[in-house]
Amino acid sequence: MQKRQKSRFLFSDRWLDRHSIVRNMEAFQDLIVIVLCLGLFAVMLIQLWGIAIALMQPLDYKHVTAKILFVLILVELFRLLMVYLQEHSISVGVAVEVTIVSLLREVVVHGALEIYWVNTLAICGLLFVLGGLLVVCAKTPHMDCMSHDTKFCPVVYRGGKERQNELELQYSRQCDENQPLG
Repeated sequence: MQKRQKSRFLFSDRWLDRHSIVRNMEAFQDLIVIVLCLGLFAVMLIQLWGIAIALMQPLDYKHVTAKILFVLILVELFRLLMVYLQEHSISVGVAVEVTIVSLLREVVVHGALEIYWVNTLAICGLLFVLGGLLVVCAKTPHMDCMSHDTKFCPVVYRGGKERQNELELQYSRQCDENQPLG
């Protein structure tokens, strides 16, 4: 008994070809992400204009700080979408960073003394878990591409232990070369 190929539908000789459908859907998803990027960029410009206007009036620190933190969240979301366009996967580390900045923005906007103690405890617990996840992401640079083999994956586990060490060393050198000199 022969199994059918996984790469095709039951109607393999007809117009239903899995590869062409997936390729077209990925192109459509890329278009959606590009539109989202343009929208985020427009919202960032509007927020920056709002910050400039807020600085011209009598200064309300809470309001200006909230707007600045909101722009930082938008920048992180923009970066998350850029990573998605490059790798077609969501970067866990960037998503965790966005969540941490969003939580801290809420604490700054509402004030730590105005939040109920139960909510403060829940926020602290969530920040603790997110911090742990961020440490795990930092310790495993290949974490985002472990589930699927992308061409942007820095570490590919094929071959023996020597090959793995060679690839990790090559990735480490590549990271050191790409670091800005400061």
